[in-house]
Formats: sequence, C-alpha cells, structure tokens
Amino acid sequence: MVSYTEDQRQKMTAQNVRISDTKAGIITVAVSNQKIFTATAQKPPAAPVGYITISAKKLLKNLEISNGARINAWVESMRASSPTHLKSSPSSLSEDHTSWRLHHPSALEMFEQIIDSSKGKQIVIFLDYDGTLSPIVEDPDKAFMSKKMRRTVRKLARCFPTAIVTGRCIDKVFNFVKLTELYYAGSHGMDIKGPKKGSKFTKDSESLLFQPASEFLPMIDEVYKQLVDKTKSTTGAKVENNKFCISVHFRCVDEKKWSGLYTEVKSVLKEYPKLKLTQGRKVLEIRPNIKWDKGKALEFLLESLGFANCTDVFPVYIGDDKTDEDAFKILKERGEGFGILVSKFPKDTSASYSLEEPSEVMDFLGRLAQWKQVSLREDSRV
Repeated sequence: MVSYTEDQRQKMTAQNVRISDTKAGIITVAVSNQKIFTATAQKPPAAPVGYITISAKKLLKNLEISNGARINAWVESMRASSPTHLKSSPSSLSEDHTSWRLHHPSALEMFEQIIDSSKGKQIVIFLDYDGTLSPIVEDPDKAFMSKKMRRTVRKLARCFPTAIVTGRCIDKVFNFVKLTELYYAGSHGMDIKGPKKGSKFTKDSESLLFQPASEFLPMIDEVYKQLVDKTKSTTGAKVENNKFCISVHFRCVDEKKWSGLYTEVKSVLKEYPKLKLTQGRKVLEIRPNIKWDKGKALEFLLESLGFANCTDVFPVYIGDDKTDEDAFKILKERGEGFGILVSKFPKDTSASYSLEEPSEVMDFLGRLAQWKQVSLREDSRV
C-alpha cells in the first residue's frame, strides 16, 4: 500500500483520488475528507464518477519528481549566489547593470545628496562583516579586514554610533575587527552586546546584552556535531558553529555535489522542526525558527540608543547578503535612513544605494567620518 505524507494529503484535498496497484491487488482510495480507505480486490472496480485513477508507480514517480524539483530549486538558488554563473550575454548584462544602477545609484556618487538628507539628524551606522568590511574568501577563518579598514571604522565610531551586524558569532567577528568601541550583533542579531569602552554614545554599555534564542544553544551544538559528521565526506564543505546559528559553507565544494550536500543538511534538520534553513552567499544557514533577524536587531539597537520612535535619526545599513535584506526592508518601512547593497552585479534588493566592493565601502565610510569631523570644527567656530 502506498503511504502519504501530510503534505501530499493536503495537496489532494481539492479532488478525490484513487490510487491502484493492479499487480498487488490493493486499492487505496483517498476521499475529500482526507480519510484513507483500503480494500483488497482481484480486479480494480471501475472508478466512480468524479474520481481520478492513478497508478502507484506513476504517483511515486511524480513524488520523486516533486522532491527533485525542490532540491533543484535550492541548487539553482545556491548557484545564483555566485555571480560567475550569470548566463546573460555581456551586452545584456551591461544593459541590466545600467538599468539597475538607475534605481540603486552609487552611494559614493550620491554622497552629497545623502548628506543633505541626513542634516539635523543623528546618523547611526550598521555594517555587515563578510563581503562588506572584508572580502569574501574561500576559507571563512581567514576573512581578515585590512588595517586601513580598521582605522576607517575606528574613526567612524568616534563620529557616529556604529554596529557590526553579522551571521558570525560575536567572539569570531570581534577577533577580526578588534574594536571595543563598537556594538556587536552576532548570529544574525541573536547575540547583541554594547561597547566595552571608548564609545560616547551609551551611558551603561555593560547592560546592553540581548540573546533572544538562548534556549536553543544545546540544540545548535547537537545539530552542529551531526552536520560535521554528515558533511565530512563532501570535499570542500565547512561547518561553522556561530553559537546561535550554524553555517555550512559550500564555496569550495564542486557544484556537482551541491544537491547532495543540501540533501545531507536537510536529512539532519528533519528531526529539528524548531530550526530553519536559509541561504546566503555560498552558505547554508541553520537558525532558530523565531521571529528574529538582522532587521529586528537593527530595531533593538535603535531603541537601546533612544531612537525607537524618533524622527531625528538617520540609520544607514551596509551589507552584501540576502540576510541583510531584512534590515533594508525595515529601513524602507520606517522611511528613515536607507540601505546600501554591496554588489558588482544587479540583484533584487530593498536597498536604496549600492557600492561594488569593500574598498568602496571603506571610501564611503571614510568620507562620512571626514564630513562629520569638518562639521564639528565648523560648529566650534560659530
């Protein structure tokens, strides 16, 4: 007898379906109320009016195709995260890029307009790490930011409240950044801490600690160990424990093995319905299935800084990943500040502006800090 998952049953509620296996002499009939009746017969009776007869063999084949389609959809999404797989011709890519830049102009080219729109408001800076402050590298443990970028971010933090919002755990990203005057929101905002020292934008930084998913820590550790074991046969795969989430990096995995890697990850997660699977740039992310993301972390930090319902705040969020879209959308909904997407290629985004790579991010942040320092000197003369 053919068995059905709850998902397959729900898909059949719109019509009555009878599945027959004439060789086995077993008839399974699913009626519209989703109850399943089975009967044994030497010959299948004629299908009643309103019923559709489907062979078990054909149904199983269709289910395999459906499951394969879901896997293929994920693989296509994984492939899309790599700009080198764009199939368009050079001329059409150029046209697409030109059109996209009209809607998402360079933040460097629009710097003066950005400054004009922020006048009279407190600028607050939010920065992703990988692909924003540091280049994307094959080994995630070697995603070091340059000394020049560190100096630029330090100058920025002296002028504006500045936060790093990343999928990495706080300890790892702090070892890369090494700046105590910043706010850090690790694990996609599930672990938030204030500056240890050096920030003039908070009175009691030690009290700024928020972990909305602390109850998931034992589960995350358990799944991490299983994923390490499951993926060890996939050359190039790297599993990273980011405390409140897990990252499965496939940047160094042969593309032919992506579907197998995805299947292995899913096989582990099927036993953990309280965790969800999402995707970033060449990485699969496993996170607690709660309503918390980088956008929520942005709102929490603004509220902690006293800007929850203010109209005189100007948040700027810079990031390159799909997970940063949650923050871009929040800013768009608030109608305050804007998002900047770091990308050399056109992408669907809620960001208002764009920058092509971390070197442009550094130039933009440097100009912001310089503008603020000049403004302060001018104000002191008045």
